[in-house]
Parts: sequence; C-alpha cells; structure tokens
Amino acid sequence: MSEIPPPTVPPTGGSYTPPGGSYTPPPPPPPGSVPPSGSSDRTLMVVLSYLWILCLIPLLTKKDDSEVQWHAKNGTALLGVEIIVWIAFFVLRMFLKFMACGFATIECVVWIAFLVVRIMCIVKGAGGQRFRIPIVTDFAEKM
Repeated sequence: MSEIPPPTVPPTGGSYTPPGGSYTPPPPPPPGSVPPSGSSDRTLMVVLSYLWILCLIPLLTKKDDSEVQWHAKNGTALLGVEIIVWIAFFVLRMFLKFMACGFATIECVVWIAFLVVRIMCIVKGAGGQRFRIPIVTDFAEKM
C-alpha cells in the first residue's frame, strides 16, 4: 500500500506563521452605539414609503425617525394623487367612449410617469437624499 508521510510539526523556535495567513476580527462596537444613518432598516422603510399602500407601514411604525416620516408622507401623498387620477380616468372613460384608444394611450403614459417618479423617489431615498415632487411634496409637508 501507499505510505502516509508523518505529520509535520511546526518548529518551536523562531517566528512561525500558520499557513493561510492570520485574521484578527475588528473590535465590537461600543455598547449603546447608534447604527449608521444608512442602516438596512431605514433603507427598507424608505423603499416601503414609495410602494403604494405599503407606505402606511413606515408612516405608522417609524414615528421617531423624521427622515423616514418625510418619505412616508411623500409616498402617501403620491398615493393619494394616484387614486384621484385613477378616479378621474374612470369617470372620463365613461363619458368619452368614442375616444377609447387615444384615451387608453394617455392613461398608459400617465401610469408610466407615476412609476418613473416612484422609482426616482426610491433611488434618491435609498441614497439618503430627498426627491421633491412639485405639488405633491408641498402637500405632504403640510400634513
């Protein structure tokens, strides 16, 4: 059969470095330290602020964080505007049946614009910035 070589024992004298290098973990954070402003919880709440009805979660749960509250109010106001526009389109669709195809095109463009605004708000909010929607943000700040 094959011979197995005897195990090697590190030398006892001199400087020995184990194979693969060494790793020293960073020191733990001091007790009672505050997580950084870009914590995952805050980022998650900012993203939820702009996801339609889910904007109520950060609005009702993070009352002590003013930045999350600003985004939640902005997302809630945007949701309100979308609901108003949806109702207006519903009413107009009933009266303008003869322009169905053109009206559907306008509706599609408006909904895509709302989606783009929401995505821009999420990206800016996750980066720690605020995206001001001209009329909607003014209304949200009054709430």
